Amino acid sequence: MDSYSLLYSSSHRTGLLSGFQRLRSQRRMCDVVLEAGGVSFPCHRALLASSSDYFWALFGEATVERLAGSISLPALTSEGLDAILDFLYSGWLSVSSPTLPVVLEAARYLQVDPAVAICERFITEGLSAENCCCYANLAEHHALTDALEAANQTIAIEMATLLQERRDDLLRLNIQSLMAVLDADEIPAVKEVELIRLALDWLDENGPLPLLKSNLLLSHLRFGLVSPSDLTNLCHAHQAMATPLIRSQLTRALEYHRMGSAQPIRQSRQSTLRASPYRVLLVGGGSSPDWPEQQVLAFDPRCRKVSSLSSSLPLRLRNHCVCSVGGFLFVMGGEEVKDGDEDGKKSDHVATSNQVWRYDPRFNSWEKVESMLERRAQFTSCVVEDVIYAIGGRHTGQDPDAYTSVASVEFYDMATGAWRRGAVMPHPLYGHASAVLNNSIYVSGGHPGNQDICNHNETLDDNRESSREVFSWDLKGRVWEKRAPMSIARFGHRLAAAHGHIYALLGMYEPFCDIEQYDSVSDHWTRLRPLLIGSFNYGMVTTPSGNLLVFGGRRWSDGQEVIVKSVLEYDTKKDRWREICQLPRPLSGTECTLLPLPD
Repeated sequence: MDSYSLLYSSSHRTGLLSGFQRLRSQRRMCDVVLEAGGVSFPCHRALLASSSDYFWALFGEATVERLAGSISLPALTSEGLDAILDFLYSGWLSVSSPTLPVVLEAARYLQVDPAVAICERFITEGLSAENCCCYANLAEHHALTDALEAANQTIAIEMATLLQERRDDLLRLNIQSLMAVLDADEIPAVKEVELIRLALDWLDENGPLPLLKSNLLLSHLRFGLVSPSDLTNLCHAHQAMATPLIRSQLTRALEYHRMGSAQPIRQSRQSTLRASPYRVLLVGGGSSPDWPEQQVLAFDPRCRKVSSLSSSLPLRLRNHCVCSVGGFLFVMGGEEVKDGDEDGKKSDHVATSNQVWRYDPRFNSWEKVESMLERRAQFTSCVVEDVIYAIGGRHTGQDPDAYTSVASVEFYDMATGAWRRGAVMPHPLYGHASAVLNNSIYVSGGHPGNQDICNHNETLDDNRESSREVFSWDLKGRVWEKRAPMSIARFGHRLAAAHGHIYALLGMYEPFCDIEQYDSVSDHWTRLRPLLIGSFNYGMVTTPSGNLLVFGGRRWSDGQEVIVKSVLEYDTKKDRWREICQLPRPLSGTECTLLPLPD
């Protein structure tokens, strides 16, 4: 058998379409005329049938139109039909924002799926505040799933602008899109009460709706994000708010506001902020180690920008602890720094505090909650199953110039709003660090105090008094157990849990910059890549991706301590450090936690 070759010409297909287009423009060999909007379009039956399922069926063997010389398409406009015919003959689709509705209608009616896909891509790639509502209605009408989802997301992101400048577009929005938007987790810079008013205005504009649909629409609102006074007014704002289902949701929202200390552990979707997944809050600290600031900074890891909360910390604190539970920020203990006068001279007065303050980002408000049982500074805190634990630390005694270290542990029972005693540590400890892994608390390092009084002016010029010890405590055993010690004695350091391991980072006055990783299964510490330049008194947080972010701190430079403003990121998987940005100003002594915040 003779051999042969099978070769392909890429130009033949293009030439074939060009030939048909030339014949059409010259009106030669056309065997059917399509009519729409009073305009006639001579065409070739074979090309139409091979390019469109609609024409394939229309020119079938058993149809009246099979041999018809002229076919009217009253459902289409001449502009839409012309664009689709040009596409069938050339492969090019001419579409713009004004012509999109008629072109998409023609493509959908004639079942030209490639043209429909082009229109959907045109919608998705061209979304803006000016057209997102119109495009959402268009996508919903033609069942363009991807375009509809993209349009709904754009509406949610641009809601603040739309409410101010294009409210009529929102009132003409289809109900599926409105429900999807009201279900969004992020609607920047818009208060929930504004969304409620929008939904009620939409019902007035598009009603009356069946009770089921009205209830379904309003059920996507989050009444727990509305103040009690506004909730009371909303009960009488519209007849749709008087249905048994909606009244029950309003009642639950009012009950949520009356829960007090239990609010963080009674969270539901209706009380969850429509906010970015998380921000890093930098609480306390400042450009001077002796004079902490009350301003609270918020760092957005997505854009690496820093902003300030409009509401400041009620106290000037240092050596305090912070954590977040249920979307609330808790600030505990520390040393409160106040202005004072001594012998006519201005001075700073420092006192150890047991106060606990709670910040609610829903209403940008601070509330003083039940104080800890003991005054604590240079202690550590952590959260296990929505329970806050305060561990060790030290406080001033009768002599304000001396400190006493403690081994006590207490935890905050949010259901009752009270602090309760926990399992005491093996010995007093301050300047230590903690992390939570698999619902177990790990505590490392610090200064193993012995209840003796030590002068607070004492400085740790080396780490001989620091500890390498590691203890763990779990919910089941409720006993402190000794674990493998760190390879380095550390004081004022940080622990972090990520990807099933614990990481110990730099403390005060360490001669090296090493960090180490703990494996709880093998009970073993491993040295990792050190920082190029050591620092201490920094803030640190673990991101959801498992990376560590380090904010500011102090370091030695030319024999002097300097406060830095760098933001470092440690990739725990790649064991790699890098500086990602800088803070607006130097910062030392800040405490960090993750918290969702409204934009």
